Amino acid sequence: MGNSGFTLDLQPKRTLTFWHIWALGVGAVIGDGIFLLMGQGIAVAGPSSIFSYMIAGFSQLFLIIALTEMAVAMPNAGAMSMWVERFMGKSWGFLAGITFAIGWIIAGGSVGLALGKITMWFFPNLTGNWWPLLFSITFITIFALINILGAVVAARVQLYLVITLTIVMALFAIIGLKDVDLANFTPMMPYGLEGFFSAIPLGTYAYLGVVTLATAGAECINPQRDLPRGLIWSSITFIVLYSTAHFVLQGIIPWNEVTIDSSPFTVAAGKVFGVAGAFIMNFAAWIAAATCILMGTLYATSRIFYHQAREGMLPKFLGVVNGKTRTPVNAIIVIWAATIVLILIGQVNPDLLYVELSNQLVIAWLFSWGITLLAGVLYRLNHKEEISKLPWQQPLFPLFPILGFIGMLIIIYGSFLHSIMTLVRGGIWLTILFILFHFFNRKKKNN
Repeated sequence: MGNSGFTLDLQPKRTLTFWHIWALGVGAVIGDGIFLLMGQGIAVAGPSSIFSYMIAGFSQLFLIIALTEMAVAMPNAGAMSMWVERFMGKSWGFLAGITFAIGWIIAGGSVGLALGKITMWFFPNLTGNWWPLLFSITFITIFALINILGAVVAARVQLYLVITLTIVMALFAIIGLKDVDLANFTPMMPYGLEGFFSAIPLGTYAYLGVVTLATAGAECINPQRDLPRGLIWSSITFIVLYSTAHFVLQGIIPWNEVTIDSSPFTVAAGKVFGVAGAFIMNFAAWIAAATCILMGTLYATSRIFYHQAREGMLPKFLGVVNGKTRTPVNAIIVIWAATIVLILIGQVNPDLLYVELSNQLVIAWLFSWGITLLAGVLYRLNHKEEISKLPWQQPLFPLFPILGFIGMLIIIYGSFLHSIMTLVRGGIWLTILFILFHFFNRKKKNN
C-alpha cells in the first residue's frame, strides 16, 4: 500500500529520545491518584500517608530496576507480553500483556471522568451532570487523535505538559515550605498501622503507571541507552516531586480537614497563593490526568494490542499500522471507544468504576508485574551469557526482584484485607481468561 494507507507490514518508527521517555514515565503516573485520591490517603492514614505513598513509590522504583534489564535486551512494543512469552510460554505472555492493557483501559475510564470533574472547577457557573461527561469525552477524543498523528507528536505534547507540571509542583513545594505548620503532623498515625497500610494501595494506584515506559522500546531511537535512563530518572523525579509536595500539603492543611470533594493540592495552593494559586494548581491536576490518558491508556495499551495482534493473540486488525503516521490506528480507536464506555458507566454508577473496577485494575497489574518479574528472574538464571553483553545490567541481583515481590505482597495486604471477595473475583476472571486463550490457541494450532 501507499504511505497514506494501512498495512500489517510496517513497524512503528523510532522517534523517541531520552526526554520523551522521561516525560512518558512521569506523565504516566496516574493523575487522579495524586490530585484527588491523595485526600483519601490522608483521610485513612493521617500524616503517615506521606510514608505510605513513599513506600508505594519506591516499590515502583524497585520494580522498574528489576524489569529494565529485559527492556534493554528486548526493546519491543509488546514489552511484558513478549518477555513473558519467551520465558514462560504464549499463554502466560498473552496474560501478562492483556492484563496490563485492561488495567490501563480501566484507568482511562476513571481518570477520564476525573478529568471532566477537574475541568469543571474552571467553570463554576456551568450546572448539570452532563458537563463533566462532555469535557471527558471531548478531551479523550483529542488525545486519541494526537496519538493517531504519531508517537513523536504525542510524546512532544506529553513532554511540554510534563515540564509544566514539574515546574508547578516544584514551585508549590519550595514556596509552600514557609507555610508548613509541624503541628499538623501530630498525631502521625491517628488510625494506627491499619490506616498506614490501607493508604499504601492508594499510593500504588497513583504511581503504578510508570511501568508503561517499557512499551516504548520499539519507538525509542536508542533503547539501550535511553530506556534505562528514562525508566529510572522518571521514577526518581516523581518520587521526589510528589513526596515533597505531599509533605508541604500535609503541613498546610490539618489531616482531619482534608476532603475528597476536590483536590487537596488546589485547596492548599488557594490558602497559600490565593485564587490565582488555586487556578494554577488545578491546571496542574488537569495536566496530570491528561498526560496519564495521553501516553498511558492510549499509547501504551495500543502498543500491547499491536504486538499481540501481530503475534496472533488478538484479531489481526488491531495490528494494522498507518503508512504515514506509523501508529496502530485501529487499536487506538478500539481503546478510545472502550474508554468512552467506561466513562459513561462511571457517570451512571461511580462506585462500579471507582471501587470495583479500580480494584480489579490493581489485581490486573499486580498479576502482570508478578509474572513479568518471574520472567526476569528466569532470564537472569538461564541466560547469563546474553546478559553479560548488555550495556546496562541489573545491580545487586536478586535484591530488586525480591523487593518488588515484597512490595506487591504489601499492596495485596492493604488492598484486600477487608475485601477478600474482590480478590476472589479477580482470580476468577484471570483464570477464565487463561483457560479461554489456552483453549483457542491450541485449537488454532490444530487447525
